[in-house]
Amino acid sequence: MSIQLTSLAFAEGQPIPAKYTGDGPDISPPLRWSGVPPGTKSLALICDDPDAPVGTWVHWVLYGLPATTNELPEKVPTTDTLPNGARQGLNDFGRVGYGGPAPPPGKPHRYFFKLYALDTQLDLKPRATKQDLLRAMEGHILAQGQLMGTYQRRR
Repeated sequence: MSIQLTSLAFAEGQPIPAKYTGDGPDISPPLRWSGVPPGTKSLALICDDPDAPVGTWVHWVLYGLPATTNELPEKVPTTDTLPNGARQGLNDFGRVGYGGPAPPPGKPHRYFFKLYALDTQLDLKPRATKQDLLRAMEGHILAQGQLMGTYQRRR
């Protein structure tokens, strides 16, 4: 099953506006989705960049989103726990919450926002890593969707 993940800020395969990057205010972009299957108990989100020079760089780890949620607003707070009970993990900048694109100058990098519908509530405390989340989700993914945006530093 596939979840349709979109953003009002950028379309699939298109550049992510600077406002959502390390060159701007570095706030999370608005995301919206549909197609979450029946039986979903929670949602999780990972954003990463497979084009980073050091290997895949993790920009956002979010889990425990209520299954009834169908969007994230722009500028999700960078706190351990969100008002809706969702928890945020550590990104590869060593911070909690969203850390936007900040690639070295050169070719554009791809940023994959991946949303997972899970058949369980994950028993993960805030500040989990992407690896912790992937392990906890094993065998529990009902559906997933992704949105890919690009970003290039020209300086």
